[in-house]
Amino acid sequence: MNEITNFRGDVVAGAGDEASREVDAFVAMVGERVRAARQRRGMARRVLSELSGVSQRYLAQLENGGGNISIALLYRVANALDHRIEWLVGEEDPWSSDTAQLSQLYRSATAEQRQRVMQILNPARPAQLRRQRICLIGLRGAGKSTLGRMLGEDLSVPFVELNREIEEQAGMPVDEVMALYGQEGYRRLERQALERIVATSDAVVLAVAGGIVSEPETFGFLTRNFHTVWLKAMPEEHMRRVREQGDERPMAGNPKAMEELKSILTSREVVYARAETTVDTSGRTLEQSRQDLAKAVSALGIF
Repeated sequence: MNEITNFRGDVVAGAGDEASREVDAFVAMVGERVRAARQRRGMARRVLSELSGVSQRYLAQLENGGGNISIALLYRVANALDHRIEWLVGEEDPWSSDTAQLSQLYRSATAEQRQRVMQILNPARPAQLRRQRICLIGLRGAGKSTLGRMLGEDLSVPFVELNREIEEQAGMPVDEVMALYGQEGYRRLERQALERIVATSDAVVLAVAGGIVSEPETFGFLTRNFHTVWLKAMPEEHMRRVREQGDERPMAGNPKAMEELKSILTSREVVYARAETTVDTSGRTLEQSRQDLAKAVSALGIF
Protein backbone atom coordinates (compact mmCIF):
# COMPACT_ATOMS: atom_id res chain seq x y z
CA MET A 1 0.00 0.00 0.00
CA ASN A 2 1.30 3.42 -0.87
CA GLU A 3 1.51 6.38 1.45
CA ILE A 4 0.41 9.91 0.54
CA THR A 5 0.42 13.16 2.48
CA ASN A 6 -2.54 15.30 3.41
CA PHE A 7 -2.70 19.08 3.08
CA ARG A 8 -0.64 19.53 6.29
CA GLY A 9 2.08 17.23 5.03
CA ASP A 10 1.25 14.41 7.48
CA VAL A 11 1.69 10.89 6.18
CA VAL A 12 -1.58 9.04 5.67
CA ALA A 13 -1.09 5.29 5.65
CA GLY A 14 -3.28 2.79 3.85
CA ALA A 15 -3.94 4.74 0.68
CA GLY A 16 -4.37 2.40 -2.26
CA ASP A 17 -2.53 2.45 -5.53
CA GLU A 18 -5.58 3.79 -7.35
CA ALA A 19 -5.98 6.72 -4.96
CA SER A 20 -2.29 7.52 -5.29
CA ARG A 21 -2.51 7.48 -9.08
CA GLU A 22 -5.53 9.78 -8.98
CA VAL A 23 -3.63 12.26 -6.82
CA ASP A 24 -0.61 12.12 -9.13
CA ALA A 25 -2.81 12.64 -12.17
CA PHE A 26 -4.56 15.59 -10.54
CA VAL A 27 -1.28 17.27 -9.58
CA ALA A 28 0.03 16.70 -13.11
CA MET A 29 -3.13 18.21 -14.61
CA VAL A 30 -2.84 21.31 -12.43
CA GLY A 31 0.82 21.69 -13.38
CA GLU A 32 0.06 21.34 -17.08
CA ARG A 33 -2.68 23.98 -16.88
CA VAL A 34 -0.37 26.40 -15.09
CA ARG A 35 2.29 25.84 -17.75
CA ALA A 36 -0.24 26.26 -20.58
CA ALA A 37 -1.68 29.43 -19.05
CA ARG A 38 1.79 30.92 -18.61
CA GLN A 39 2.79 30.11 -22.19
CA ARG A 40 -0.44 31.48 -23.62
CA ARG A 41 0.34 34.77 -21.94
CA GLY A 42 3.92 34.66 -23.22
CA MET A 43 5.13 34.93 -19.63
CA ALA A 44 8.51 33.66 -18.52
CA ARG A 45 8.58 31.53 -15.39
CA ARG A 46 10.76 34.18 -13.76
CA VAL A 47 8.04 36.82 -14.33
CA LEU A 48 5.35 34.53 -12.95
CA SER A 49 7.55 33.94 -9.91
CA GLU A 50 7.93 37.67 -9.32
CA LEU A 51 4.20 38.37 -9.76
CA SER A 52 3.01 35.49 -7.60
CA GLY A 53 5.73 35.40 -4.96
CA VAL A 54 6.21 31.68 -5.60
CA SER A 55 9.78 30.54 -6.23
CA GLN A 56 10.89 29.52 -9.72
CA ARG A 57 12.02 26.16 -8.33
CA TYR A 58 8.57 25.52 -6.88
CA LEU A 59 6.90 26.60 -10.13
CA ALA A 60 9.17 24.26 -12.13
CA GLN A 61 8.21 21.35 -9.89
CA LEU A 62 4.54 22.26 -10.21
CA GLU A 63 4.61 22.48 -14.01
CA ASN A 64 6.45 19.16 -14.22
CA GLY A 65 3.77 17.44 -12.16
CA GLY A 66 5.93 17.01 -9.07
CA GLY A 67 4.82 19.93 -6.94
CA ASN A 68 2.19 19.40 -4.24
CA ILE A 69 1.27 23.10 -4.15
CA SER A 70 -0.94 24.52 -1.41
CA ILE A 71 -4.27 26.16 -2.17
CA ALA A 72 -2.97 29.53 -0.96
CA LEU A 73 0.03 29.44 -3.29
CA LEU A 74 -2.06 28.22 -6.20
CA TYR A 75 -4.44 31.10 -5.61
CA ARG A 76 -1.52 33.52 -5.91
CA VAL A 77 -0.36 31.82 -9.10
CA ALA A 78 -3.87 32.05 -10.60
CA ASN A 79 -4.08 35.75 -9.76
CA ALA A 80 -0.69 36.39 -11.31
CA LEU A 81 -1.88 34.67 -14.49
CA ASP A 82 -5.12 36.68 -14.37
CA HIS A 83 -7.07 33.40 -14.24
CA ARG A 84 -9.79 32.02 -12.01
CA ILE A 85 -8.38 29.37 -9.69
CA GLU A 86 -11.08 26.89 -10.68
CA TRP A 87 -9.73 26.97 -14.23
CA LEU A 88 -6.60 25.29 -12.93
CA VAL A 89 -8.26 22.58 -10.85
CA GLY A 90 -11.71 22.03 -12.44
CA GLU A 91 -12.62 18.90 -14.34
CA GLU A 92 -13.23 20.88 -17.53
CA ASP A 93 -10.29 22.33 -19.45
CA PRO A 94 -11.06 26.07 -19.75
CA TRP A 95 -9.31 26.37 -23.13
CA SER A 96 -10.97 23.48 -24.92
CA SER A 97 -14.26 22.89 -23.08
CA ASP A 98 -17.50 24.44 -24.31
CA THR A 99 -18.89 24.04 -20.79
CA ALA A 100 -16.15 26.18 -19.27
CA GLN A 101 -16.50 28.82 -21.96
CA LEU A 102 -20.26 28.92 -21.54
CA SER A 103 -19.80 29.32 -17.79
CA GLN A 104 -17.60 32.34 -18.35
CA LEU A 105 -20.03 33.87 -20.83
CA TYR A 106 -22.92 33.26 -18.43
CA ARG A 107 -21.10 35.12 -15.66
CA SER A 108 -20.82 38.23 -17.85
CA ALA A 109 -24.35 38.03 -19.29
CA THR A 110 -27.19 40.34 -18.35
CA ALA A 111 -30.04 39.13 -16.15
CA GLU A 112 -32.32 38.91 -19.20
CA GLN A 113 -29.77 36.86 -21.16
CA ARG A 114 -29.30 34.49 -18.22
CA GLN A 115 -33.04 33.99 -17.95
CA ARG A 116 -33.34 33.16 -21.65
CA VAL A 117 -30.46 30.68 -21.41
CA MET A 118 -32.08 28.92 -18.43
CA GLN A 119 -35.41 28.72 -20.24
CA ILE A 120 -33.71 27.05 -23.21
CA LEU A 121 -31.58 24.64 -21.19
CA ASN A 122 -34.22 23.73 -18.65
CA PRO A 123 -37.70 24.80 -19.78
CA ALA A 124 -39.38 23.13 -16.80
CA ARG A 125 -37.34 25.08 -14.27
CA PRO A 126 -39.12 28.47 -14.55
CA ALA A 127 -42.50 26.83 -13.94
CA GLN A 128 -41.10 25.07 -10.89
CA LEU A 129 -39.69 28.32 -9.53
CA ARG A 130 -42.88 30.29 -10.08
CA ARG A 131 -45.11 27.71 -8.43
CA GLN A 132 -48.53 29.32 -7.84
CA ARG A 133 -47.27 32.87 -7.48
CA ILE A 134 -48.95 35.49 -9.67
CA CYS A 135 -47.77 39.07 -10.00
CA LEU A 136 -49.77 41.91 -11.56
CA ILE A 137 -47.63 44.55 -13.25
CA GLY A 138 -48.50 47.79 -15.00
CA LEU A 139 -48.80 51.51 -14.47
CA ARG A 140 -50.62 53.07 -11.57
CA GLY A 141 -54.36 53.07 -12.18
CA ALA A 142 -54.34 49.80 -14.11
CA GLY A 143 -56.40 48.12 -11.40
CA LYS A 144 -53.67 46.00 -9.82
CA SER A 145 -54.87 46.43 -6.24
CA THR A 146 -58.61 46.08 -6.92
CA LEU A 147 -58.36 43.22 -9.40
CA GLY A 148 -55.55 41.57 -7.45
CA ARG A 149 -57.69 41.41 -4.34
CA MET A 150 -60.56 39.94 -6.36
CA LEU A 151 -58.28 37.38 -8.00
CA GLY A 152 -56.96 36.33 -4.62
CA GLU A 153 -60.53 35.73 -3.45
CA ASP A 154 -61.37 33.78 -6.60
CA LEU A 155 -58.30 31.56 -6.20
CA SER A 156 -58.45 31.38 -2.39
CA VAL A 157 -54.85 32.59 -2.05
CA PRO A 158 -53.48 35.62 -0.17
CA PHE A 159 -53.29 38.98 -1.90
CA VAL A 160 -50.26 41.14 -1.12
CA GLU A 161 -49.26 44.65 -2.17
CA LEU A 162 -45.50 44.95 -2.32
CA ASN A 163 -45.53 48.56 -1.14
CA ARG A 164 -47.39 47.52 2.01
CA GLU A 165 -44.65 44.95 2.64
CA ILE A 166 -42.02 47.64 2.19
CA GLU A 167 -43.83 49.91 4.64
CA GLU A 168 -44.04 47.12 7.19
CA GLN A 169 -40.35 46.37 6.78
CA ALA A 170 -39.32 50.05 7.00
CA GLY A 171 -41.83 51.03 9.68
CA MET A 172 -42.97 54.08 7.70
CA PRO A 173 -45.06 55.01 4.63
CA VAL A 174 -43.49 54.67 1.19
CA ASP A 175 -43.40 58.46 0.75
CA GLU A 176 -41.27 58.77 3.87
CA VAL A 177 -39.05 55.90 2.72
CA MET A 178 -38.40 57.79 -0.50
CA ALA A 179 -37.75 61.04 1.34
CA LEU A 180 -35.40 59.44 3.85
CA TYR A 181 -33.56 56.81 1.81
CA GLY A 182 -34.06 58.06 -1.74
CA GLN A 183 -34.81 56.01 -4.83
CA GLU A 184 -31.85 53.70 -4.25
CA GLY A 185 -32.93 52.89 -0.71
CA TYR A 186 -36.50 52.26 -1.81
CA ARG A 187 -35.34 49.88 -4.57
CA ARG A 188 -33.20 47.97 -2.09
CA LEU A 189 -36.16 47.51 0.27
CA GLU A 190 -38.33 46.56 -2.70
CA ARG A 191 -35.97 43.74 -3.67
CA GLN A 192 -35.71 42.52 -0.07
CA ALA A 193 -39.50 42.47 0.31
CA LEU A 194 -39.85 40.58 -2.96
CA GLU A 195 -37.29 37.98 -1.88
CA ARG A 196 -39.06 37.56 1.45
CA ILE A 197 -42.38 36.84 -0.29
CA VAL A 198 -40.75 34.25 -2.55
CA ALA A 199 -39.13 32.59 0.47
CA THR A 200 -42.36 32.38 2.46
CA SER A 201 -45.17 31.97 -0.10
CA ASP A 202 -45.70 29.32 -2.77
CA ALA A 203 -49.18 30.61 -3.65
CA VAL A 204 -49.91 34.35 -3.67
CA VAL A 205 -51.28 37.17 -5.81
CA LEU A 206 -48.91 40.14 -5.71
CA ALA A 207 -49.35 43.71 -6.93
CA VAL A 208 -46.18 45.75 -7.52
CA ALA A 209 -45.41 49.38 -8.26
CA GLY A 210 -45.25 50.26 -11.93
CA GLY A 211 -41.61 51.34 -11.73
CA ILE A 212 -40.27 47.95 -10.68
CA VAL A 213 -39.49 47.23 -14.32
CA SER A 214 -36.86 49.98 -14.27
CA GLU A 215 -34.61 47.74 -12.15
CA PRO A 216 -33.47 44.92 -14.50
CA GLU A 217 -32.08 42.67 -11.77
CA THR A 218 -35.18 42.97 -9.59
CA PHE A 219 -37.57 42.56 -12.51
CA GLY A 220 -35.58 39.54 -13.70
CA PHE A 221 -35.93 38.00 -10.24
CA LEU A 222 -39.65 38.77 -10.36
CA THR A 223 -40.24 37.10 -13.74
CA ARG A 224 -38.28 34.03 -12.68
CA ASN A 225 -40.31 33.53 -9.53
CA PHE A 226 -43.80 34.73 -10.50
CA HIS A 227 -46.27 34.19 -13.30
CA THR A 228 -46.66 37.78 -14.51
CA VAL A 229 -49.78 39.49 -15.86
CA TRP A 230 -49.65 42.93 -17.42
CA LEU A 231 -52.79 44.92 -16.67
CA LYS A 232 -52.93 47.27 -19.61
CA ALA A 233 -55.03 50.39 -20.15
CA MET A 234 -55.10 53.57 -22.19
CA PRO A 235 -53.27 56.56 -20.63
CA GLU A 236 -56.57 58.42 -20.20
CA GLU A 237 -57.96 55.47 -18.23
CA HIS A 238 -54.90 55.38 -15.98
CA MET A 239 -55.25 59.08 -15.19
CA ARG A 240 -59.02 58.94 -14.66
CA ARG A 241 -58.82 56.01 -12.26
CA VAL A 242 -56.09 57.63 -10.18
CA ARG A 243 -58.15 60.82 -9.89
CA GLU A 244 -61.27 58.83 -9.01
CA GLN A 245 -59.31 57.38 -6.11
CA GLY A 246 -59.05 60.96 -4.79
CA ASP A 247 -55.42 61.49 -5.76
CA GLU A 248 -55.02 64.80 -7.61
CA ARG A 249 -51.21 64.76 -7.47
CA PRO A 250 -50.70 63.55 -11.05
CA MET A 251 -52.34 66.73 -12.40
CA ALA A 252 -51.51 69.22 -9.65
CA GLY A 253 -49.47 72.08 -11.06
CA ASN A 254 -48.37 70.00 -14.04
CA PRO A 255 -50.12 70.83 -17.33
CA LYS A 256 -47.96 68.25 -19.12
CA ALA A 257 -48.96 65.41 -16.80
CA MET A 258 -50.82 63.48 -19.50
CA GLU A 259 -47.96 63.89 -21.95
CA GLU A 260 -45.51 62.58 -19.35
CA LEU A 261 -47.79 59.65 -18.52
CA LYS A 262 -47.96 58.68 -22.21
CA SER A 263 -44.18 58.90 -22.43
CA ILE A 264 -43.72 56.65 -19.41
CA LEU A 265 -46.18 54.11 -20.75
CA THR A 266 -44.49 54.09 -24.16
CA SER A 267 -41.03 53.64 -22.65
CA ARG A 268 -42.15 50.74 -20.48
CA GLU A 269 -44.38 48.91 -22.95
CA VAL A 270 -41.57 46.70 -24.25
CA VAL A 271 -40.67 45.58 -20.72
CA TYR A 272 -44.28 45.14 -19.58
CA ALA A 273 -44.84 43.01 -22.68
CA ARG A 274 -42.41 40.42 -21.27
CA ALA A 275 -45.24 39.32 -18.97
CA GLU A 276 -46.62 35.85 -19.61
CA THR A 277 -50.03 37.23 -20.42
CA THR A 278 -51.77 40.59 -20.84
CA VAL A 279 -55.23 41.74 -19.79
CA ASP A 280 -56.46 44.98 -21.35
CA THR A 281 -58.84 46.75 -18.97
CA SER A 282 -59.57 49.72 -21.27
CA GLY A 283 -63.31 50.28 -21.70
CA ARG A 284 -64.13 47.27 -19.52
CA THR A 285 -66.27 47.27 -16.40
CA LEU A 286 -64.75 46.03 -13.17
CA GLU A 287 -66.65 42.76 -13.39
CA GLN A 288 -65.63 42.26 -17.02
CA SER A 289 -62.01 42.85 -16.14
CA ARG A 290 -62.32 40.45 -13.24
CA GLN A 291 -63.57 37.73 -15.58
CA ASP A 292 -60.88 38.55 -18.17
CA LEU A 293 -58.17 38.23 -15.54
CA ALA A 294 -59.56 34.98 -14.21
CA LYS A 295 -59.59 33.50 -17.73
CA ALA A 296 -56.03 34.66 -18.42
CA VAL A 297 -54.74 33.09 -15.21
CA SER A 298 -56.71 29.90 -15.85
CA ALA A 299 -55.02 29.63 -19.26
CA LEU A 300 -51.62 29.56 -17.53
CA GLY A 301 -52.59 26.18 -16.09
CA ILE A 302 -51.14 26.71 -12.63
CA PHE A 303 -54.32 26.22 -10.58
